Amino acid sequence: MTTCLVTGGAGFIGSHIVDALAARGDKVRVLDNLSTGHRQNLAHLIGQIEFIEGDLRNDAAVRDTVTDVDLVFHLAAMVSVPESMAKPLEAEDVNALGTLRLLSLAAEAGVRRLVLSSTCAVYGDEPTLPKTEVMAPQPKSPYAISKLAAENYCCLFNDSFGLETVVLRYFNVFGPRQDPSSAYSGVISIFVDKMMRGEVPLIFGDGEQTRDFVFVKDVVRANLLAAHKPKAAGQRFNIGTERQITINHLFRILSQIFKLDINPIYQPSRSGDIRYSYADASRAKTMLDWTAQVSFELGLSHLVDSVITSS
Repeated sequence: MTTCLVTGGAGFIGSHIVDALAARGDKVRVLDNLSTGHRQNLAHLIGQIEFIEGDLRNDAAVRDTVTDVDLVFHLAAMVSVPESMAKPLEAEDVNALGTLRLLSLAAEAGVRRLVLSSTCAVYGDEPTLPKTEVMAPQPKSPYAISKLAAENYCCLFNDSFGLETVVLRYFNVFGPRQDPSSAYSGVISIFVDKMMRGEVPLIFGDGEQTRDFVFVKDVVRANLLAAHKPKAAGQRFNIGTERQITINHLFRILSQIFKLDINPIYQPSRSGDIRYSYADASRAKTMLDWTAQVSFELGLSHLVDSVITSS
């Protein structure tokens, strides 16, 4: 039986990874400080997994959780560009130094492989589209800078410290369990929540900025493949659909789903936000045998159905 640690496993993406690992019979341990995660996301797995409330910045907590572990899925992080702009020191402490601490203790404990959840934000406003892994990063926020540092530490440990690592650069992940009450939640969950309540969402900027929205189940599948593909060790992969969607288009589709005749409220652009972004995921296709399987429209339908069911 494989023993897996999921840091940030009570969060949006992490809890879906925990579901998949538990479903295939792995022994699963979760480390989460519940700053953005929720126990409720794992309530259906009580008795099947081990949950440890702890923080990446605590040596003892991390050392305990990596003991006798085969695979680590590392998602615990400060996950927001705006929050990192307000708290740059904390972003570095959690995302960069927290990852370094985890890598060091995991290598010491004999962990076989660590899969890092990173972000397309490391590309910044580098104008070339689509984004490829060979581009020089141009991070624009403390969040992106700290995640790039975490990536570089992973590659160092893969090359020099005997711990295999794989970096996954997520584009804009959406799906069930994304917390719309958080000021730092994804745009889709915020729009869905507001439209469910008959409110008009805000759009920052002119709405013509683009994102590559990838459904959470596809991201889970990428993690499972990254954990086991031999050639993936030491590599960085874009995880996206290779399709760019404007925020205005997202607004129109959701307005149609909810049968609302409304216009968005536009606000000034936010500092640190990226203008255009979508993925070239050919490396993931070649080396992980991964491509996104859930279309944007189908993913939105699944999300709205889940929100309606749980409300």
